[in-house]
Amino acid sequence: MTGDALVAAEKVPTRDFERCIYFEGCMPIEEMARRGPDTLAFGPMRPVGLVDPRDGKRPFACVQLRQDDADGRLFNMVGFQTKMTYPEQRRVFRMIPGLAKAEFVRLGSLHRNTFVNSPALLLPTLQINGRKRNFLAGQLVGVEGYVESAATGLLAGLNAWRLLRGEPLATPPRTTALGSLMAYVTHRARKAFQPMNANYGLFPPLGRPLHGRDKKLALAGRALEDLGRWSERARLLEDAAGCQSVA
Repeated sequence: MTGDALVAAEKVPTRDFERCIYFEGCMPIEEMARRGPDTLAFGPMRPVGLVDPRDGKRPFACVQLRQDDADGRLFNMVGFQTKMTYPEQRRVFRMIPGLAKAEFVRLGSLHRNTFVNSPALLLPTLQINGRKRNFLAGQLVGVEGYVESAATGLLAGLNAWRLLRGEPLATPPRTTALGSLMAYVTHRARKAFQPMNANYGLFPPLGRPLHGRDKKLALAGRALEDLGRWSERARLLEDAAGCQSVA
């Protein structure tokens, strides 16, 4: 398989109402190849920790196959999301050494991610600005990932419960994963809004210079401490129990 083959392969056409703006964490493999001939070797095909037993050298690139069944007959090609048509996927992927005779039982496809312009529409409580009895949550608000989507749903549910009880609504501390993500999603000055996963880059900086693992541990420790204090102050456990009893 070559980058040229990926770029030249026939793709599923984009409909008139769709915009081809790809989330960096789920970039189609042919779009990565379009950025340069070595891009894939530093992306999903990066051979981290691998040594060729024949010569003891690190290979230039690799394809990670993840076992998907107990019998070891079904494998997933990790990081190979694509918009290539099904016939082209079979043709191009069989160019990969070792996959010339592979049987492809499930081929790749991309889903369209619909999200609102949250910085212009949402408050940090996940209320719709101007319609504060309405809440939005999940991938629709511009977060990526199952945990992130579930967390926004939990926050929206707790705040809806507090609104019904006439209590102040809760906003997680900016120093926590959810709080920093909500700050990103609802930042009013943001013009070119794109979805985001929770990540350490969204956290406010520490008061001391740290790097690597030490920095991440310090950020996580601060987040846990602030989350605990906020949870106790906002009586979140009581609210969660109330929501469950009503449900």
